[in-house]
Amino acid sequence: MFLKIKKLLVLLGVLLLTTLKTQAAVSLPTINIGVGSMNTPQEFSQGVQILIMLTILTLAPSIVIMTTAFIRIVIVLSLTRQAIGTTSLPPNQVIVGLALILTFFVMSPTLSKINETAYQPYMNNTITQQQALDNSLVPIRDFMFKQTRESELALFVKLSKIDKPKSKQDVPTYVLIPSFVLSELKTAFKIGFVIFLPFLVIDLVVASVLVSMGMMFLPPTTIAMPFKLIMFVMVDGWFLITKSLIEGFAN
Repeated sequence: MFLKIKKLLVLLGVLLLTTLKTQAAVSLPTINIGVGSMNTPQEFSQGVQILIMLTILTLAPSIVIMTTAFIRIVIVLSLTRQAIGTTSLPPNQVIVGLALILTFFVMSPTLSKINETAYQPYMNNTITQQQALDNSLVPIRDFMFKQTRESELALFVKLSKIDKPKSKQDVPTYVLIPSFVLSELKTAFKIGFVIFLPFLVIDLVVASVLVSMGMMFLPPTTIAMPFKLIMFVMVDGWFLITKSLIEGFAN
């Protein structure tokens, strides 16, 4: 048995040396990055485009947060965790990860429209880059308009000091985005308030029982947490919250 293992190790060593020798004979390409002067307008335009793309990539997480369903979902999930009383469970990574998964699920019809009307035609060279950007904005704006309240939209139209829009197409995107964000914050906190109510009732009942028994120095949250957890599990809380969030965007 020992001789077989020894032979196997020797064979693996020979194969490894052969592989390294073969890879050493292969030439690898080099990448040179330099800074030079721009002599033509085309070179200047390409440099500006690269700078814009790098800026967009840097701001991509913020764009995803501010123009999708992520705001409402992550706030509701965070408020649910606080209502239960488990400040660190589930951990932040789980909350954010679940919020991202649900966001992609909710935004999948919008992403499909962007792929059909903007990305695929642009990759097939049937439309220009500017047309692709304009086409990709249409599904995102439609999604934001469905979730934006008229009061928030009217507020930012007034603050921007523009003429009253006659249709949705006349509303600038820079006015629509803050209106959408404010509407999502309002909706998320409304849902969070409803989630907090049953857990608040449990806290009040437990605190009243402890005071009546003379246990005033015993923290009510310590006694109430098991009751909150068992109630949340019995009603299948995560299922109900996820269902209500997704159905809220479908309406």
